[in-house]
Amino acid sequence: MPKVSIVILNWNGAHFLQQFLPPLLTHTHYDWAEIVVADNASTDNSITLLQQHFPQVKIIQLDRNYGFAGGYNRALSQIDAEYYVILNSDVEVTPSWIEPLLDFMEKHRDVAAIMPKIRSWHQRNYFEHAGAAGGYIDRYGYPFCRGRIFNTLETDQGQYDKTTEIFWATGACMMVRAQVFHACGGFDESFFAHMEEIDLCWRMLWKGYKLYCIPQSTVFHVGGGALPAENPYKTYLNFRNNLFLLYKNLESKLFLATLLQRLLLDYVAAAMFLAQRKFSFFISVLKAHRDFLRSIKVLRQFRKQHAYLKEKFPASHLILNKSLVGQYFIRKMRFFSSIMTGNGNG
Repeated sequence: MPKVSIVILNWNGAHFLQQFLPPLLTHTHYDWAEIVVADNASTDNSITLLQQHFPQVKIIQLDRNYGFAGGYNRALSQIDAEYYVILNSDVEVTPSWIEPLLDFMEKHRDVAAIMPKIRSWHQRNYFEHAGAAGGYIDRYGYPFCRGRIFNTLETDQGQYDKTTEIFWATGACMMVRAQVFHACGGFDESFFAHMEEIDLCWRMLWKGYKLYCIPQSTVFHVGGGALPAENPYKTYLNFRNNLFLLYKNLESKLFLATLLQRLLLDYVAAAMFLAQRKFSFFISVLKAHRDFLRSIKVLRQFRKQHAYLKEKFPASHLILNKSLVGQYFIRKMRFFSSIMTGNGNG
C-alpha cells in the first residue's frame, strides 16, 4: 500500500493531462507515492493519451460523469493509502512540493487535511482564486482566502508564508487522511461541484480535527477548467451549494437567524444581476433558491442525525464574525489582513 495516493479527477481534460502530468511525474517519489487518474467518462482522448504516453499512471474509469464529489467518492473507495492528495488536472506542481505536506501530516496527528500555497498559473506572482494561502468563511457563509477576497487577488510577497490554521482546504490541491475522509462520509454528492470541500472541512472541524495551509509548498493553478466564472451554471451551484453548506453545518443557536439573513443577501445579489442586465445570472440565483427549498426535507434529516450541531462549534475562532460583503463592498477593504484585524486571527 502506498503511503500517498495522488488522485486526479478528469473529465475531458486531455490537454491538461498532457501539460501537467510530466512535471507531476518528475516531482513524485514512487517509493512511497502513486499517481491515479480517475476518469469521469470523458468523451475526448484522455484514456488513449494516458495508456499510450503515461503507462506509469493508474487509471480508474467511471461509467458516467459523477461530478467532483461523486467522482472522487467512487475513486477513493477503490484506493488504499494512508493519505490522499486530491489534485485538479489543471495544477502544475513544483520541485519538492509534496514533502512539506507529508512531513507536516506525519508530525501532527490531530490534523485532518492541509493544502499548499496556490498561485495563479496565468499570473504567477499572484495568488489563485481557489484557495490562495488558505480558506476561511464569514458568519453568513461567504468563503474567502488569505490572499483572495471575492475577485481581488493579492500578489504573493511572502506576507502569508507562516504555516497557519485554516477553516477549509482547497479541492484544487488537498492532502487528507484517508481514514478521516471516509469516517466523515467523504464529499456530499448533492453538491455535484463547488464548495463540497468546504462542507467536508466543516464536518472535520466539528469532529475536533484541525486544518492548515503549508506555504513551504507551492503549486500553480489554471482555474476555471471545468466551469469558467462567466458560466451561469457555476453561479447556480455557488448560490445553491452555499445554502446547503449553511443548513448542514451551522450550530443550532445561530441557525435560523443566519440562514434568513443569508437568503436576504442573496436576493440583493440577484437584484444587482438584474440591474446589470445579467439575466441568466439573475435566473441562476432564483433557481438556486428553488432547488434549495426543494432539498430542505433531506437537509433537515441530516441535522436531526447529527446531534453535535446543538453544541458550540469548536473552531468558531476561524469564522469571521463580520459580514464579508459589508467589509468588502461598503468599507472597501480588499485584503485579508485588514479584514481579519480585530477578529482574533491577526
